[in-house]
Amino acid sequence: MSTPHFILALRAKIGHDPLTLPGVTAVVFDEADRVLLVCRSDNGRWALVTGCLEPGEQPAIGAVREIEEETGVRAIVERLVSVDALALRECPNGDLVYWLDTTFRCRAVSSEAWVNDDESVDVGWFDPAGDDFPPLPPREMKCIEDARSSSAEAAFAM
Repeated sequence: MSTPHFILALRAKIGHDPLTLPGVTAVVFDEADRVLLVCRSDNGRWALVTGCLEPGEQPAIGAVREIEEETGVRAIVERLVSVDALALRECPNGDLVYWLDTTFRCRAVSSEAWVNDDESVDVGWFDPAGDDFPPLPPREMKCIEDARSSSAEAAFAM
């Protein structure tokens, strides 16, 4: 999915100026505890499933929606992993965004994955300990580590 209409309307008023937006990250596991990753179309890098919440959307519902929109996988949320205010990020189009990210541990209900929108060029299941696991940014590796933890406590930056 391209940029949501409500963001386009805001950007028409404020241009590329910094904007704080609510986002979600989903660490999705299948029955073999492999992690679902998408290869992003904007930069060609592998990543966890992420997305922007719609106005008024509950974060867990948004995470499940993003998983299905991007990969075709149906999933359920198992628990909250973390809540983080991320550093200022410049998007490829020049927009500046501060993401307030809520990360969830999710479990696939149906695990057949495919590229389901224009945000990805590939999707797949990967064993985090396997040799074929693609490199991810440190923050995303931390999300996976925290999601794999037996602790049910969410992580918060202090």
